[in-house]
Amino acid sequence: MHPAIKNNIHVVGHGEQVIIFAHGFGCDQNMWKLILPDFLDDYKVVLFDYTGSGRSNISEYDPKKYSTLEGYAQDILDICEAYQLEDVIIVGHSVSATIATLAALKSPQYFSRLIHLSPSPSFLNDPPEYLGGFERADLEELLDLMDKNYIGWASYLAPLVIGGQASELMTGELADSFCSTDPLIAQNFAKATFLSDYRESYKLSTLPSLIIQSSLDTLASSHVGSYLHRITPRSELTIINSEGHCPHMTHPTLTSQAIKFYLSNG
Repeated sequence: MHPAIKNNIHVVGHGEQVIIFAHGFGCDQNMWKLILPDFLDDYKVVLFDYTGSGRSNISEYDPKKYSTLEGYAQDILDICEAYQLEDVIIVGHSVSATIATLAALKSPQYFSRLIHLSPSPSFLNDPPEYLGGFERADLEELLDLMDKNYIGWASYLAPLVIGGQASELMTGELADSFCSTDPLIAQNFAKATFLSDYRESYKLSTLPSLIIQSSLDTLASSHVGSYLHRITPRSELTIINSEGHCPHMTHPTLTSQAIKFYLSNG
């Protein structure tokens, strides 16, 4: 199946430079709507939904393939191949920063720069070197809640992810996005996201990259951003004055400014 159908692809914008926006866990391409207008004049923007997310073709979902982030990285590579893309800038939110890193390591010929928005190479604590934010038992408890009470899990996680300053409407939008995903698919993606450790992959990255960190993020602390900047070759770190794990939703102007400043000065 062509990725246009499989991954609900939309190509918009008036520029020549291609930029792909890759959404995070439990989300879809709609989450980019507040920053999208800032890029339409100067870029050709590719929006998509990972297989199993949003309005992707769920019949193409393979539980084994998508039990690891490499499966999602292949979605990105399939899009690049189908549309014959090159010199691509990819903006990956949260786990998609890792997915984009994996895609670029496998097929670097498609990409020119990586922009990591609220990234985390691992959500697991590995003291003293690394504090991902969670003990394994905590994450397994969260996954257990997901299995037993999916709606309750979504209602608990959404405000934690989006931050205390976000409106009830925005928190509800994120919770609804979580709930719109098939629970079994979401659980498989959650395990691949929260129980993995891709620190070594970032160390192998060769492309220039920007790490955008919220000043207060429950899921990816400032320690994570600083650590990632330290281990990732050719990376820059920008901390924006925002709260929460989804600054493209809660602080779209600051997020767009950080991305555009980096791209205009690279």
